[in-house]
Amino acid sequence: MSRVPAHKLITSICLGRYFMVVGRGRYNPYLEQERLRAAAARRQAAEIRAREVQERRNARLREQAHLQDRSREVDEKNQEVADELHALANLLADGVASARPLDFESLKAEPKLPPFDPQGQARAWPEPTWEQFQPKPSGFFAHLLPGAGDRVKATTLAARQTFEAKHTEWVGREKARQAWLIHAKGAYEAECSRIKEETALLNADVDAFSGAYKAGQVEALNQYFELVLERDELPDGFPTTVRLAYVKESRQLVVERQLPLVAVVPTVTAYRHVKASDSIVATTRPALQIREIYVSTVSQLALRTLNLLFGADASGAVDSVVLNCFVDTISPETGQRVTPCLLTVRTTRDILVAHDLRKVDPIACLRHLNAEVSPKPHELKAVRPIVNFNMVDPRFVEKPNILGQLDQRPNLAVLTPTEFEGLITNLFEKMGLETRLTQASRDGGVDCVAWDMRPIVGGKVIVQAKRYKHTVGVSAVRDLYGTVLNEGAAKGILVTTSGYGTASFQFAENKPLQLIAGGELLYLLDQHSGVKAKIEFPEEWTDPRPDLVEADVPTIVVQPPAERVSTEAPTTAS
Repeated sequence: MSRVPAHKLITSICLGRYFMVVGRGRYNPYLEQERLRAAAARRQAAEIRAREVQERRNARLREQAHLQDRSREVDEKNQEVADELHALANLLADGVASARPLDFESLKAEPKLPPFDPQGQARAWPEPTWEQFQPKPSGFFAHLLPGAGDRVKATTLAARQTFEAKHTEWVGREKARQAWLIHAKGAYEAECSRIKEETALLNADVDAFSGAYKAGQVEALNQYFELVLERDELPDGFPTTVRLAYVKESRQLVVERQLPLVAVVPTVTAYRHVKASDSIVATTRPALQIREIYVSTVSQLALRTLNLLFGADASGAVDSVVLNCFVDTISPETGQRVTPCLLTVRTTRDILVAHDLRKVDPIACLRHLNAEVSPKPHELKAVRPIVNFNMVDPRFVEKPNILGQLDQRPNLAVLTPTEFEGLITNLFEKMGLETRLTQASRDGGVDCVAWDMRPIVGGKVIVQAKRYKHTVGVSAVRDLYGTVLNEGAAKGILVTTSGYGTASFQFAENKPLQLIAGGELLYLLDQHSGVKAKIEFPEEWTDPRPDLVEADVPTIVVQPPAERVSTEAPTTAS
């Protein structure tokens, strides 16, 4: 058998494969391209599907992130509401925890000295030296050239002149720098001395203020308690307006403090996210709940103020506090600015200390203190203040020169008994009462019977006036109450040119008695009669019948059986 050449074998194999392909059909290049296009379309479709899947995944992630953002926003809003409610609910507790006397040292200042700024003149400029200007030595071959020595001398001379000019310039600049520095340091030390002197004067004023407060000076006491209330850290949205006046005769502090409006109570109970509309919806707080929270807030602020004032009174100058709480707003009925009093209360230190304000119900506690609280404070229903702040003017006793033009005003202290009787009678007639004079009392005042002609609320009124220089004792209040009972009168009014003590106010509490002090008398005369009067007693004045002052309350001393019981008051200097 003959062998087949290799090249023929390879050719037959290739032709066999070709004919095998042709046997199944002719080769179509367009069909191959179509297959390639189909494969590319499938890849593109797969890529599109992958992108769509990724987009849906990203959309879900974005939606989840948006929902989380909305959830955080809702949580933040709800936390703000919770914080506001917590501040209102703990208004009294926080105030009790922070109540303390005013630290006078905290009012002092440390001198804040600015740093000295030399403005770049603290360091001297570098002093020029000869080595910086000295010419470099000539080389060996330079010395061999003609005139080399003359050139060296000329170069050295020029360098020396330049050096001396630069050094002279440096000396002048250094002298100017040192002179400026001396002047700047002098001005700085003068400024520091001025700041230290101003600080020392301020601290001296604080020391003087502290001494005046401890001495019981009225103006210092007023300023002290104003600072105490100004430093009271109240929640956001609470006003800080206060007015106060210290009445030395009765050791009573009369305070007006502005209340927040009902808008301080959050009107939203909670926030929630509505996924369907992608909105945050607020749940409105019921009107009844808003009113309850507002009444509680007002009550807590009143008790907080009372506790703060008594707690800050380190010198014990205040025996009682009258607090009037008001709001400053626009009346929805008239559109005019109104300041109705929504709460008024008077209490003493001993009574308030007997209450644990951390555990009391604020509304019940005020009711126990016989406070007058507006039945509808959200509707601005006012109550009558126990003491009208405009009636309190203790300055006419302490500093009569403050009132100005005293020589043009009638002095009630020098009126005759008849003139004083006519003044009181005319005053109450101007106030709408029908008056009848009785026989003048032996203390220089007048007993007056008046009638309030209003139905139901009116009736017979017993008016007694005492033209006193010193504090009217509690015995006069007891006498008036006995007269009211004996006469069957509806009310008793005691008018004096001086003032009353704590025991008098305590006795008159919850009784049909009204005590009008000298400052209130001046106010009533001005408001109802147009008489701008003053009260100035001469130094030698003696009260017609010295009444018992607060320190003169009779004491009962238990004696052995063989001795009697003494109820006489100790003798004190008037």
